[in-house]
Amino acid sequence: MDHPLPPSSGTRALIASRPTPSTPGLDARSAAVLRQIVEQYVETGEPVGSRTLSRRLPMSLSPATIRNVMADLTEAGLLFAPHTSAGRLPTERGLRLFVDGLLQFGELAEDDREAITATLSGSGRSLEDTLAEASTLLSGLSAAAGLVLAPKSDGAVRHIEFVPLGSGRALVVLVNADGQVENRILDIPPGLPPSALEQAGNYLNARLSGRGLADLQRLVAAELAANRTELDALSSQVVEAGLATWTGEGRGGSLIVRGQARLLSDVTQIERLTAIQLLFERLETQETMLRLLELAEKSDGVRIFIGAESGLFGAAGLSMVVAPARNAANRIVGAIGVIGPTRINYGRIIPVVDYTARVIGRLLG
Repeated sequence: MDHPLPPSSGTRALIASRPTPSTPGLDARSAAVLRQIVEQYVETGEPVGSRTLSRRLPMSLSPATIRNVMADLTEAGLLFAPHTSAGRLPTERGLRLFVDGLLQFGELAEDDREAITATLSGSGRSLEDTLAEASTLLSGLSAAAGLVLAPKSDGAVRHIEFVPLGSGRALVVLVNADGQVENRILDIPPGLPPSALEQAGNYLNARLSGRGLADLQRLVAAELAANRTELDALSSQVVEAGLATWTGEGRGGSLIVRGQARLLSDVTQIERLTAIQLLFERLETQETMLRLLELAEKSDGVRIFIGAESGLFGAAGLSMVVAPARNAANRIVGAIGVIGPTRINYGRIIPVVDYTARVIGRLLG
């Protein structure tokens, strides 16, 4: 088994975009009240009142003083009173201030690091199975939905084969230079003879020579345009259609999501349910994968998005924690993340996402 990675300086720094911890515009008393309210909210999800705060604050304040501070924080848009409750909950703005300036977190425990490494480094599994295991692991450790994104491959291709499936369809099998296998379903003319599929495969394989798919497509396009091939019309059609199956949607890109049901566990409002269902639909699109990679590329470490800040979804009440997975050459080879309610345990999840991203980066690299 591989040895666990050492503690990350990236976690201690949190994220490249995080400012130096501070609470602009808040004195120590207001910052302490806001911190306690957010921490209680993360723990229970319930409004927090002055009586509870008076028992938990590290300083001695009268209930009247606490209520005044809560009123000031509410007026500043950092807290709100749900319904007629005397307690307060943090707004998304309040959560952002907490995350940027008040959140306290440490390194991941050694036992957790060893467990993550052991879970993801098991032999005898395909890469896809390992990524799915990582997503499930993140979901379990965070009590939220786990996301693992492996971007499209741009490496060399070893072999291409067309397998007839009947009913005007064929399976395009592509073997990467590293042994990974990718499949696509291809529509073919009805009655196309198997010999045309075999001829198309032989033609492409004769031109691979360590080329990537983009280079192969440019070469084939030039030969077809100049009519410099011995392919018949049907085989030429198969070749063009087969290559096109990877260019439209990206080759090898996969977003694996586990634990979606956790997002629905305490949803009672119909508008929240609708927003989360829309999120599920968006997670199935190529646009979402590209956006996740874009968010990861803009950071050297873990980033936290509250509400609609990521531009990935517009649902209020949700947060996303995401980190890039980088290989030994520091090139981004994927993204790791968690989506959950805004009351997720940020202090726990940040080091989990950070460490898991580094393990996955090593595997993908």
